[in-house]
Parts: sequence; C-alpha cells; structure tokens
Amino acid sequence: MEALIPVINKLQDVFNTVGADIIQLPQIAVVGTQSSGKSSVLESLVGRDLLPRGTGIVTRRPLILQLVHVEPGDARKIEDSGREGEEWGKFLHTKNKIYTDFDEIRQEIEAETERVSGNNKGISDEPIHLKIFSPHVVNLTLVDLPGITKVPVGDQPKDIEIQIRDLILKHISNPNCIILAVTAANTDMATSEALKVAREVDPDGRRTLAVVTKLDLMDAGTDAMDVLMGRVIPVKLGLIGVVNRSQLDINNKKSVADAIRDEHAFLQKKYPSLANRNGTKYLARTLNRLLMHHIRDCLPELKTRINVLAAQYQSLLSSYGEPVEDQSATLLQLITKFATEYCNTIEGTAKYIETAELCGGARICYIFHETFGRTLECVDPLGGLSTIDILTAIRNATGPRPSLFVPEVSFELLVKKQVKRLEEPSLRCVELVHEEMQRIIQHCSNYSTQELQRFPKLHEAIVEVVTSLLRKRLPITNEMVHNLVAIELAYINTKHPDFADACGVMNNNIEEQRRNRMRELPATVPRDKSLAKGPAGEPPASGADTDGAKVPAAGPHSDQDGTGTWRGMLKKGEEGPGSGPGSPLKGAVNLLDVPVPVARKLSSREQRDCEVIERLIKSYFLIVRKNIQDSVPKAVMHFLVNHVKDSLQSELVGQLYKSGLLNDLLTESEDMAQRRKEAADMLQALQKASQVIAEIRETHLW
Repeated sequence: MEALIPVINKLQDVFNTVGADIIQLPQIAVVGTQSSGKSSVLESLVGRDLLPRGTGIVTRRPLILQLVHVEPGDARKIEDSGREGEEWGKFLHTKNKIYTDFDEIRQEIEAETERVSGNNKGISDEPIHLKIFSPHVVNLTLVDLPGITKVPVGDQPKDIEIQIRDLILKHISNPNCIILAVTAANTDMATSEALKVAREVDPDGRRTLAVVTKLDLMDAGTDAMDVLMGRVIPVKLGLIGVVNRSQLDINNKKSVADAIRDEHAFLQKKYPSLANRNGTKYLARTLNRLLMHHIRDCLPELKTRINVLAAQYQSLLSSYGEPVEDQSATLLQLITKFATEYCNTIEGTAKYIETAELCGGARICYIFHETFGRTLECVDPLGGLSTIDILTAIRNATGPRPSLFVPEVSFELLVKKQVKRLEEPSLRCVELVHEEMQRIIQHCSNYSTQELQRFPKLHEAIVEVVTSLLRKRLPITNEMVHNLVAIELAYINTKHPDFADACGVMNNNIEEQRRNRMRELPATVPRDKSLAKGPAGEPPASGADTDGAKVPAAGPHSDQDGTGTWRGMLKKGEEGPGSGPGSPLKGAVNLLDVPVPVARKLSSREQRDCEVIERLIKSYFLIVRKNIQDSVPKAVMHFLVNHVKDSLQSELVGQLYKSGLLNDLLTESEDMAQRRKEAADMLQALQKASQVIAEIRETHLW
C-alpha cells in the first residue's frame, strides 16, 4: 500500500500538466492561525529549511507540497552543477528546472508569491506546486494554507479575514482531504480556530488530525497531558504533540535533524509515557498511514469520476469538430444540415426538442388556432355600431323617398364596415408567424447545429440569408391576406347558403311590418260636401269619387286636425319642425333645419328595422369570420412557411456556396482552436489517469 501515495502524486502531475483541479485528489491540508507553527511542522516533515519566514502573514498562496521518497542510492546527477545530490526540488511553474539549494527554493517561493499576490500582504487562491525528492521523507502530499487572521494589518484588504477563511474552506471542503489542524500548546484548545474551521466541514472529525505545537513553551507548572490524551477535545484521527524550533534556533541555523533529536529528548523527559506516540517522526508516519488508507478508500469514487469526465470531454471535443480539410464539402454539409434542422423544427421532428416552451411548428399551430382564432372570436359583429348609426344608415339609404321596406343598401354598407375590422388581426397573425420563423433560426444555431459556433462568419451569413428570404416573403403574404379581406368586401353574397335563415328572418319581419302598417292606416271618414266640391261649383277634389266612394282627401286644406297630413303623423303633443309657439314659421316646415339625432325612444317600426339590420349583419359577419379564420392560416402556410421550407436549401446554396467565399466563411473563431486544444489535453490527461488507476488494480494495490 505504500505505493499508493506515489500513484496519487503521479495523478497530480498528470492534472498539473493541464492546469486543472476538476479532480479532487486525496491530500493533507494544514490549517492554523498565524504563528501557530504550521511552517515549522512542514519543515520538520521535509527535514530542511525551505519555507519563507517572517512576522505577520507569510504564506499568502496555497503551497501544494509533494514529498517523494527516493532510495539513498538513487542520487540524481545535476548536469549544470557537475555534482550529485540526494535531495532536490522542482516547481511546476519553472518546468524542468531542478533546485538543490533549499535557500533558492525559499527565494523562489517568495518571488512567485509576490508575482501573483503582490507585495501588500494580500492573498491569492492560485497554488504554488513544489515537489521535493529526498531519501529522508515519507510519501506525502501536503497543502500549506495561509494562517487564520482576525485584524488586517498594514495595507492588507479590509476583508482579509473573510478571504483567508474562504480559501481555507475551499480546500478542506474536499471530502478527499485530510485536515491537519495545528494549534499552539500555550493557547486554550477550546478557542482553537483551526479545530473550529475543521468542524464546519467535518463535524464528525472523521478526517481531522490535531497537532499541538510549542509543547516546550507552556507556562511553568502546566503541561499538555490532558490535551495529548484527548480529554479536552477528542479527535477521532488522534492528537499528536510536537516541539518546534524557536526563532533563536532558526537564526542560529539549527538544523532540523538536531531539532528532532532535541524534541525526542524533551518528550522522554516531560511526557515519558506518551513519547512514542508524539513527535515529528511519529507525525510523519501517522500522516503517511492515514493518507494511504484514505487514498485506498477514495480510489473507487475517483475512478468513476475520471471515467465520467473522460466521456464528457470526448463529447465536448467531438462537438468542436476536426480541423477543416475539404472546405467545399464542409460548407455544403453545414448548409444542408442547417436547412434540414430548420425544416425539421417546423415539422416537429427535430433532434433537439424544446421542453421549456413551444417552438417551431408547434408555436405556429398555436398562433393559428389559439391566438388568431380567439382574437377573431373576440371581435363583436356589432362592435362600434350604435342603434342611431344603423337608423341613420337606413334613412340615408332611402334618399328623399320614404320607404316601406328596409333598404338593402344600408345593410351592405354596414356589414362591409364590420368585415373590414377582420383585416388587422389577420395581418397580426402573419407578423407573429414571421417572428416565430425568425426565432427558429436562433434555435437551430444554439441547439441543433453546434458546428456553426466554430465558424461565426458562416453563422452570420446563414442568418442573413434566411432573414432576407423571410423579409421578401412577408409583404407577399400580407398582400394575400389583405386580398382575402378585400374579396369578402368586393361582393356581399346574400345568396350564401348559410345566410338563408337570416333572410327568412328578415322576410318574416317585413311581412309583419306590412301587416302592422295596414292596421295603422287611418279609417275612412264621411265625405265633406264642401270639401268634395270645388269653389263656385267646380268639380270634386281629386280625393272624392264621383260614385260617392269614401276616400280620404289629400288636399292642402283637408282634415287639418286629423291624420291625413304630415302634422297628423306626429305623435300627440309634438309639433312639426319650426312650428312652435312664437315661431315666425308656425304652421310651415323649415327645410334648412336638420335635427341633430339625440337619444330618444324609437318607434316600433324603427326598432323593427334596426333589429332586422342587426340580425343580418351578425349572420353575414359570422359567415365571413369563419371564412377568414380558415383561409388566413392556409395563405400564411402557402405563401410564407411552405415557401421558405421548400426554397431554403437552394437559397442558401445559391448565396453561400461560392469558391470565393470558402476561406472567409470557414474561418474559425479565435478561441475555438484554443478550446479544442484544451479539451484534447484534458481528455489525454484523463485517459492517462485512467491508465494509472488500471495499473493499481493490476498490481493488487487497490
């Protein structure tokens, strides 16, 4: 199982080559407050001074430290120095450069930190990758994180505490991460910020190991026995105490090896019963063991994750396509595919079916039968017509002669006015279908033909050609719809079969009107001899019959108070126009005085006439509305939808399939080649990682 850690290091190297952290590999994250001894613990594990030192915040970028154990005989020849060295280091950002001087490693860490984080004590979440090869280390992968702080100092950002906390949580939230919580022994364990943060992501403590530093700096008369025995704060993975080098020791260049010997002596003297379960060497062995077991537990899920990602990146790489070799064939293929997908979206047979909203042919159907149909049904056949309007039209249609029947001209004028109101919703229907066919272009570009994203100029050209085709068909379709309404207005077919019932109603009303008028005719009156004979023995008036028949006289002097004159036709209590009291024209009609229509009670005949016209208008309007509701969708389908479907392929080929446009249209977007390379590199890294895990199974390490 010892070989599991090098396997994880190998996986880390694979993913470092592509600069990706999509796979959460098992590792150990070191968490603690500033000056709690984190860096000293790491240096003790490495056995060399390699980390920056100073006051305040020193670690300002995550340091991913991979310790690789090499056999003592496996010394590496350093070509540029001409000597051999047992220990060396390599940074990821310096590629193949090898460092044998650990002071140079520390200086490179400081320089790289300032390059990214600046020199104002700010932090960055971009990690530094360092690999140490030594025969004196055990195989480990450690992550040194910035120390927890509370108050910004100097020119640090005001939210430095939140930034550091978020950075720490980002790493320790990884379920494959073991948390190394470092706390100084001369502080109260109950107030340990490291343990507090660890418990937020690991409440059960299953992956938290506590380290107590500075055991030699506790107050006189006190010890850490209860803490080391786990009586204060129990931690499932254990609690290990260590003794760090003091700043004086560091200044005096005390080696790590000497510090480890002094540590062992201190533990034997102060905590003899616990000496074999504490100290730096025991900590290194414990971390190595925990990490190996943790890797073994994580590998099955890790293998599944790698396989899933490999499939996703394979699909992504396929969507980017291969570099274009035959431009003519590629262009024709893309044009044909777009045209096919456009037509399939209208027909409802597209590969990518929208589930969030109606699209394509389904929306066109909805426009025809829901939007347009309901709009027409909401048009009132008598909307905008008042009874006075109808009555006025009837009177205007009769001219100077009073009519006995409802004039047909008035019906025709009024029904045309109502039918004209169907034109606006019909044209709006055309507009909605046109807008939907524009939307289909974007739908096909986003979902159906992802290859077009590789060639932005080709995509723009296709959109322009289809938009132009739709733009050309729009006025033709509008003209046809306009003609459909104009056809209905051109000839009012009162012989329409569906109009027969309405005509029967009108005839019945006319017959009833005739009978009522006969009943309203004035009764015969006795012939007045003085009126029957003319003056001075003249012949009888034209209203008298020589046979003595009793016919009402029609002369200007006959029956002034009866019903035989225009004045008698007025309602009781009414006067003729211009004949009121005091009027200079009393007894005569002022022909220039045209009364303004006002709200009044209609006579029975006027009511009957208006009802007849209203019934006729409503009946004929419903016939025309039914025709329009049926013919407009057919016209839109023929002149717009079907025409675009049938001519789209030929239009695209005719406009775009030209030798002079090939190079321009098939120019890839600037970032497409880069994305293809990144996807290919990531796929290659995942395939290598899958091979590494397969080797583990073959060697029975799993």
